[in-house]
Amino acid sequence: MTGLRYVYAVCRPFDAALQTQLTGVAGDPPRLLPHGDLVAVVSHVPEADFSEEALRAHLEDLDWLTATARAHQQVVDALTAVTTPLPLRLATVFRDDSGVRVMLEEREAAFRRTLDRLDGRVEWGVKVYVETEKTEQAGASRPAAPAPPAPKPVSGRDYLRQRRRQSRANEDLWSRAEEFATGLHTTLSGRADDARLHAPQNPRLSGAAGRNVLNAAYLVRRDASEEFVEMVDRTKDDVPGMRVELTGPWAAYSFAGENAGEGS
Repeated sequence: MTGLRYVYAVCRPFDAALQTQLTGVAGDPPRLLPHGDLVAVVSHVPEADFSEEALRAHLEDLDWLTATARAHQQVVDALTAVTTPLPLRLATVFRDDSGVRVMLEEREAAFRRTLDRLDGRVEWGVKVYVETEKTEQAGASRPAAPAPPAPKPVSGRDYLRQRRRQSRANEDLWSRAEEFATGLHTTLSGRADDARLHAPQNPRLSGAAGRNVLNAAYLVRRDASEEFVEMVDRTKDDVPGMRVELTGPWAAYSFAGENAGEGS
């Protein structure tokens, strides 16, 4: 089959089979391209969609980007189930197999170091949200009673007094949120091999309810992941008004190093 080579990840040789019926970007099943003691996971993609000029145009097409990212992630997830992959950035493309092998050879030392560091480890994501419109989680033992409405101010002085009380309540909420998020991150970092703090998510972009006050990734050994998950679960009801979300296990995107491979 002709076309460009799309590279999903680099890993060590492995014996386990990838899941059946796995398709990659543009519908082409991934295959292994070995070079020395490294393996690139690749598939064929049409030049009409993945040339440099075509990719620039596709950056404006949200539907195309979403479909491509989903197919890319499916392959990386399948690899994560059987080995430790070093995922490359979305749309890492080369002219042919020779171009992929040149990339592996040029980056061999860096790939080896990173794979050694990631070996046997996965990434877990933890986010903490402040739920400003409710203080009890859904599914609590009993529903929260509705808060009584604030009395209508009868004077400017009453209005200012109510605003001060509201301001103090908000300050207390954010103070508790900061303390909780900082403490949780410290605790989880102590059980992980490495940790990364990402910028809080914009709720208008993420669609998540509440205000994101912790957005962190943790590099955890596979054999310690069950304990790590249990530790996160134990914190979920610690502070009213906070919501803790756990995602994973993922390939170690946050710990793979910036731009681990460049297309040509």
